[in-house]
Amino acid sequence: MKQNKNSKMKFVVVLTLMVVVILAAFAVLSNKQESLPTEIKQIDVTGQPSRGEKDAPVTVVEFGDFKCPACKAWGEKIYPKLVNDYIETGKVKFSFVNVLFHGKESTLASIAAESVYERNPDAYWNFHQALFEAQPVENHDGQWITPEKVLEIASVFPEIDQKLLKEDMEQEATMESVEIDKDLVSEAGVSLTPTIVINGRMMEDPFDYEAIKSAIEQEIKDKD
Repeated sequence: MKQNKNSKMKFVVVLTLMVVVILAAFAVLSNKQESLPTEIKQIDVTGQPSRGEKDAPVTVVEFGDFKCPACKAWGEKIYPKLVNDYIETGKVKFSFVNVLFHGKESTLASIAAESVYERNPDAYWNFHQALFEAQPVENHDGQWITPEKVLEIASVFPEIDQKLLKEDMEQEATMESVEIDKDLVSEAGVSLTPTIVINGRMMEDPFDYEAIKSAIEQEIKDKD
């Protein structure tokens, strides 16, 4: 009888271990699946702020919001790696699409950025970075993007005509470009920022740089 009970106990232990192993394997597979890209429609980046080789085999698009703290973090942690590994080596063209998830402030920042891009394209990326750097570490949801703040940020760049920038913000002169971005956001089904799209493939985790590298390398391989 005692031997029979021991056998039953061993069976229960083995069965429990098997269940644990299966669940662990499922969790690993699920985590891997989360980093895989999702196929969407190729993003039309005509007229969008872009850097890198025009004919690069891979186009990486960031859908970002100047009010978004995660976008700021992505720009600090992931973007420099992308520049160093792929943009400066001619393998990737990088484009930015404005997202307006934070309402009026997002819209104002986008109008200002588009104004700088249209009037002083060489200053755009530095201004773009400066806008994100100006985002407060705490209380980022509080109102901080104002015409006065934008002009203060722009004052660092002598090539930016502040009078024209002020007029463009007041008159919403670049709203047509911002509306184009809104349409792109809708067409791509973007619901979170930042969203990273690589040759029409939306990355599940924008902070998984290894997955980004893998997707880029696969696209390069497919082009060869």
